[in-house]
Amino acid sequence: MTGGDAKKLYAYRASGYMGEAAIEAAAYAVGISEVNAVMGRIVACPTAGSCGIVPAALYAAKKQRRLADGDIVLALLTAAGIGMVVDQNASIAGAAGGCQAECGTAAGMAAAALVELAGGTPAMIGNGTALAIKNLMGLVCDPVAGLVEVPCVKRNGFATVVSMTAADMAMAGIRSVIPVDEVIAAMNEVGHLLPKSLRETSEAGLAVTPTAKAIEKRVYPD
Repeated sequence: MTGGDAKKLYAYRASGYMGEAAIEAAAYAVGISEVNAVMGRIVACPTAGSCGIVPAALYAAKKQRRLADGDIVLALLTAAGIGMVVDQNASIAGAAGGCQAECGTAAGMAAAALVELAGGTPAMIGNGTALAIKNLMGLVCDPVAGLVEVPCVKRNGFATVVSMTAADMAMAGIRSVIPVDEVIAAMNEVGHLLPKSLRETSEAGLAVTPTAKAIEKRVYPD
């Protein structure tokens, strides 16, 4: 169902509205997710469905700011810490909390890592995380044919740009009115409120559109 979009987006990077850095990052995220879709080797960060977001954001930052590998390792530790907090207080699984739990958490992790790389304070890291998660709160998990391809792959690209925007807002001094711990708690509550049909079961949303059902028949012929 997917493949080749990362190459298209990367080739377009000099012509877009967002600037090359953001478009490159989105292309990296889509590319990593496309590798996952063909059973390539990826790191679930924090999940396979959201695998492109953290590495894409950090790789783009490394290129843009010419950062050392050691800086990236420290940023990954920050991202991991955020992921652990979310995992212990909410969920990182689409089956439990919708795609907000996967792409939302990954965007929060990526934003935290980017703020770390930019020299932000712990408070700024919290704000960046909160801003990213808030923007993706309520995102449902509705994979076509039950596979981590549509709409998952492109969502990784969008969520990467969300993480970059959140990091820039935090570094600019913008605060999340709702503190990060409360944002994570709210995401957990929203996840529980989502019906089972919108939590990775492919029983609603995009997964049951006419086009999606036709694709499913091609993927799983009678």
